[in-house]
Amino acid sequence: MLRPVIALFISTLTAIVAAAEVLPGELPVDAYEQSNENAGAQPVENPDVFAAFHGQDGIDRIVDDLVDRIIVDPRIEGIFRASDLVRLRRTLKEQFCYLLGGPCEYTGRNMMDAHKDQGISTREFNALVESLQAAMDTEGVPFAVQNKLVAKLAPMKRDIVTR
Repeated sequence: MLRPVIALFISTLTAIVAAAEVLPGELPVDAYEQSNENAGAQPVENPDVFAAFHGQDGIDRIVDDLVDRIIVDPRIEGIFRASDLVRLRRTLKEQFCYLLGGPCEYTGRNMMDAHKDQGISTREFNALVESLQAAMDTEGVPFAVQNKLVAKLAPMKRDIVTR
């Protein structure tokens, strides 16, 4: 009798914790296992890299700038037209923070599952990278340090590009 009660308690607690990670306006998604492994790479181990991105505030500005750019870029805006931009911003901030060695956990899906139905081409992937580099330039992140993040993200291309 006690086991079902404990299972219900754990299930309820898990739902509360998961709900706490969702931002207002974020759409629900199918359940998946949350793990830093889903971020697609191991974080850099040099704390100077996170600092060069101006910490979490800098990463937040970079991601907001990036998303603002891609939703108006005629080369790729169609990919994001039906996207949950609230979730996209949140999970990109978590992913970048985690990969840059910051104090974050990544709660998003793995790259293959997150992009499987988008039909992204190499040209579109490259356009997104250009927008990311422009956002990092705007934030004043040195080029050599930008490459630390790009090097973490580049291998994910094989899971993101499907056409």
